[in-house]
Amino acid sequence: MKPVESAMVEKPGGGGSGIRRYLTSLGPGLVTGAADDDPSGISTYSVAGATLGYSVLWTALFTLPLMAAVQLMCARLGMVTGMGLGGVLRTRYPAWVLWSACLVLLVANIFNIAADLGGMGDAMEMVTGVKAYWWTPFFAVLITGLVVWTSYKVISRVFKWLTLVLFAYVITAFLAHPDWGAVLHATFLPHIELSRSFMAVLVGILGTTISPYLFFWQAAQEVEEEREMGRITLRQRKGATDSELAAASADVRTGMLFSNLVMYFILLTTAATLHAHGVKSIETAQQAATALKPLAGQGAYWLFTLGLVGTGMLAVPVLAGSCAYALAEARGWDKASLCERPLAAKPFYSVIAGAMLIGLGLNFAGLNAVKMLFWSAVLNGILAPPLVVLVVLLTSDKRVMGDRVNPATARVLGWICAAAMSAAAVALLVL
Repeated sequence: MKPVESAMVEKPGGGGSGIRRYLTSLGPGLVTGAADDDPSGISTYSVAGATLGYSVLWTALFTLPLMAAVQLMCARLGMVTGMGLGGVLRTRYPAWVLWSACLVLLVANIFNIAADLGGMGDAMEMVTGVKAYWWTPFFAVLITGLVVWTSYKVISRVFKWLTLVLFAYVITAFLAHPDWGAVLHATFLPHIELSRSFMAVLVGILGTTISPYLFFWQAAQEVEEEREMGRITLRQRKGATDSELAAASADVRTGMLFSNLVMYFILLTTAATLHAHGVKSIETAQQAATALKPLAGQGAYWLFTLGLVGTGMLAVPVLAGSCAYALAEARGWDKASLCERPLAAKPFYSVIAGAMLIGLGLNFAGLNAVKMLFWSAVLNGILAPPLVVLVVLLTSDKRVMGDRVNPATARVLGWICAAAMSAAAVALLVL
């Protein structure tokens, strides 16, 4: 198993029970799911629950099959072709398509990095009293240093446990005594309003669950897994067995289920606590953190901060890393991997450092951290549809996938995803 992924689920020895065999199949998909609930996601779901109450709960069910289908396409693309998404685009489409996709990714990711760093700094200011403009560069330097001089494996081993704090939202949802009749109604009966505020929240939810950086990261990590198995050349990596594809499917579905379970309960908790008590506009980290008060009282601020910092430490390297993978694949760089030492992969690590530096610089533009987190999700929602279309086209192309093209169900879900995200983005821009 690739080092940067094994931190999430260590592969035990062969054999064992069905549960053990299932756990051994988990890897990039589970990490992708964990990284999806980043500070931007937590803030977006908090804003959505506070602003619109239970009426957005249906989005957790709606997005689950769509995001699972798209991420599984990306996983299959990496496994079958032996290349990441950027590499396949380079070999299959004209240069303008490739660089347009990379530009979309870079813009979305750098703004997302800025938002996540700002959110982490804002949360730390809330519990320590030390201003966020000190914490933000601290986290930027810490994350860059850990990625360059250790590995993502080290980061996720240390900080993955902090993401378990997000399950506090599950407990709080029950302690808050929501109206379960209204909850069930909102979960299974979609509600849509043709208003600017509703469409902004909807686009933000779609953008933070189905994000461009996850497409590039998923495919790249499947390639890294194969490199770790000793499949160094492209010829060795091409192709995938039925069992490998089945394992990837279980991995991705598990990661997406974990991601959306957390999403659902953040929406439910903030709706039952903040919205129900008249707090319908979140401007600060303190306001977002009060959703956890029924469980933790004054300790809610610490729970919120630990969750935000933990998910940020996992997600920011993924954001910066996906930028580096995309450019490396687009340019055909050798030794472009988080497993390589910095001196052997200078251009690759330079992209990571550059993305972090630009993201850090955006934090000093005086933007509100919570708003920046929310609007970074909206930006992802606007920019993601063209990339979803490219992913569906590539994985449905026999010249790319051979006899491993998408099954009909996956294609349908992919087109529904692209259409739904496009419609929401157009509606927002028109309104």
